[in-house]
Amino acid sequence: MKKVAVNQETEQELFFHNYARLPIAVTHGEGVWLVSDNGTRYLDMISGIGVNALGYGDQRLVEAISTQTSKLIHASNLFMMEPQFELAAKLLSLSGLSKVFFANSGTEAIEAAIKIARKWAGLAGDTDKKEVLSLSNCFHGRTYGAMSLTAKPKYVDGFEPLLAGTGMIAFNDIADLEARVSEKTAAVFIEVVQGEGGIHRVSQSFIDRLKELREQYNFLIIADEIQSGCGRTGTFFSYTPLNADPDLVCLAKPLGGGLPLSAVIGSEKVADVLTYGNHGTTFGGNPVACAAGIAMIKAIEEDNLIKHAVEIGTFIHDAVQKLAAKHPQILEIRQYGLMVGITVDKEAKPYVGKALQKQVLINATSINVIRLLPPLTISKEEAQHCITVLDEIFTEETAEQTKAEASC
Repeated sequence: MKKVAVNQETEQELFFHNYARLPIAVTHGEGVWLVSDNGTRYLDMISGIGVNALGYGDQRLVEAISTQTSKLIHASNLFMMEPQFELAAKLLSLSGLSKVFFANSGTEAIEAAIKIARKWAGLAGDTDKKEVLSLSNCFHGRTYGAMSLTAKPKYVDGFEPLLAGTGMIAFNDIADLEARVSEKTAAVFIEVVQGEGGIHRVSQSFIDRLKELREQYNFLIIADEIQSGCGRTGTFFSYTPLNADPDLVCLAKPLGGGLPLSAVIGSEKVADVLTYGNHGTTFGGNPVACAAGIAMIKAIEEDNLIKHAVEIGTFIHDAVQKLAAKHPQILEIRQYGLMVGITVDKEAKPYVGKALQKQVLINATSINVIRLLPPLTISKEEAQHCITVLDEIFTEETAEQTKAEASC
């Protein structure tokens, strides 16, 4: 078979044009570094968009995947498999909830949660209780139900009509929350910390009122922990510090240690909603992915990575605060563990290219936010390297602006 060139020209020939890929071809990773085909090392402050919590090459993860692959790669959910059982038991222990459903991706977990919510409401005998709400500025996925909850023009334009019976509550707006929920509401989806939305956390007062209204109108609270879960924000679930008490929790991204895996975890309230044959997946709960998930959680616990995320995240926060004192481009920093958003005074995307030139991988989201989602294993020295590069970028930008103004 003829070797295929891995470059931007070949990409244009082979793929639909829906990804704005960075102009590097990576071959492998080492710790928190990605290595390109020409040997250049890049400090990865994105971690596969929040997936690679352990970075690259963790031997416990590699061994778990290799061992399970040698035994059984796939059998489907027609059979009982030990890795599924062990991971499900661990997730129930961590969450205190009642039942688990495994799928392959975050958006699949959201779709399953929508179905569970509507069937739960229907089982109560109320045929009008179908409304599923989310918060503005959110991101829940790209399939039709998840996209309908997200409902930003950049994601939905051209794909209408969206799923009926969906709508949005203004983020952290208690008055709008009170106006929107009703007896017709089946569920409210929340990202306690919004990732794509620019690293914003739901307020305690909003959560408290949401729980009160749940008691009044009898709907489900569904926590989307796809990006913020598995220790990233300094607790295993980001909803824990706010005592959000969700009825359903959606996990994905880091859960499979880099392999496709997601989970919906449900309380006793919804434990009997799904029955034989009314929801399923061929690949969900794949034994190799579940073995990786078990190894990933064990590594987080063994290495105390949740505490480490808090310590390094605080270090990054304090360092960026110092940068803000000398660089007016920095308007605000929001940090929850190793989920970091730096708001700048212009579009953030050009900073991605500038950092890439200095061999640091960062991300831009919500137009003017630099997002950092490094592996939970990142050291203080590696975090400082990112800060140093950001300092250089802002300094060079100011110098260029001063030079341009002088030449006018």
